Amino acid sequence: MPKLPVFIEAVRNPLAFIAARWTPSPATVRKATLSAVVMSVVIVVTGGAVRLTGSGLGCPTAPRCVGDSWVPTQAMGVHGAIEFSNRMLTYVLCAAVGWAIIAVRSQKPYRRSLTLLGWSQFWMVVANAVLGAFTVLTGLNPYTVCVHFLLAFVLIAIAVVMWQRTAEGDASPRPLVGKPVRQLGSVLAAATVALNAVGTVVTGAGPHAGDSSDVSRIPVDWKSVAQLHADLAWVVVALTVALWFVLRAVDAPIGPQHRTRELFLVLMSQGIIGYVQYFTDLPEAVVALHMFGACLVWIATLRVLLSFRERPDTEPDAGAVAGPGSVRDAGAAEAAVREPAVGGRREPVDTARVPLPDQGGDPLSVRR
Repeated sequence: MPKLPVFIEAVRNPLAFIAARWTPSPATVRKATLSAVVMSVVIVVTGGAVRLTGSGLGCPTAPRCVGDSWVPTQAMGVHGAIEFSNRMLTYVLCAAVGWAIIAVRSQKPYRRSLTLLGWSQFWMVVANAVLGAFTVLTGLNPYTVCVHFLLAFVLIAIAVVMWQRTAEGDASPRPLVGKPVRQLGSVLAAATVALNAVGTVVTGAGPHAGDSSDVSRIPVDWKSVAQLHADLAWVVVALTVALWFVLRAVDAPIGPQHRTRELFLVLMSQGIIGYVQYFTDLPEAVVALHMFGACLVWIATLRVLLSFRERPDTEPDAGAVAGPGSVRDAGAAEAAVREPAVGGRREPVDTARVPLPDQGGDPLSVRR
């Protein structure tokens, strides 16, 4: 009977119940959020495997697999097993996201922003699962397949931001590079989004429809769209190279330079895979590898953008900026000695000889 209140507390608010009794280490929180990133990539690759093996309608209904059965029957063969396995991986993804939510909710001090990011991932998984069911019920409509893929990339973006934020504080972000560099990074990110969006059109128009039946395709020449996709890839490469040179020219911190170099290497690898799949008539294994590469390109791009700023644990103390001996005081002292009135005339002052307040001496004793 004494245990009943504890049980009620655990049922009413399980996250608060766990947080009151467990404090994970920063390394544990970091690993938990990384597991969500990894699983968000895995679900994209396995979803691609479903399409590439022609198993998109291996379970022809949703949410059940077939008829009144939640699991595939023996008559459905390997395609049913592949589609059902991918559906089960959604629960593994939910478990990874749930583990990340529990970890960030239990860390001390409590960081509401991280918890919100975790729940954003969860609801994105739910939304994409519903869209996946709708995709099956519409017979693999190519447009819903495209949106299904793009929502997966939104999930990856949220997961990467959450993972990055676990290594940062909650103070306001402070830029590490100038505004023109950040603008160039935004253009690079926009080009990467366009690259992935056009890639989904190649998927919706190409020969891998996801099932051996007569599945509708987007009515465009997929080879022409693939050429546009390749052109956009070169635009992204060019922007990456330009960004790297700009970062070197302005002597930016080493972090943004390293992240940009990593993005360039990933793009080169992805480009090689892309051309191999194009000139070998899109073999399934190479296409799957290309989808994995697309996830890595997106993650590397996000890491470049996130490296442009830092977030300390606390906001800078305003008193430290305006206190005695600060730059503001030094500027006021310099302004005072710039305009000494001598006989109604303002004489020039050699500011290099003016000692600052925190260096000792009288700021008004100027050698003339």
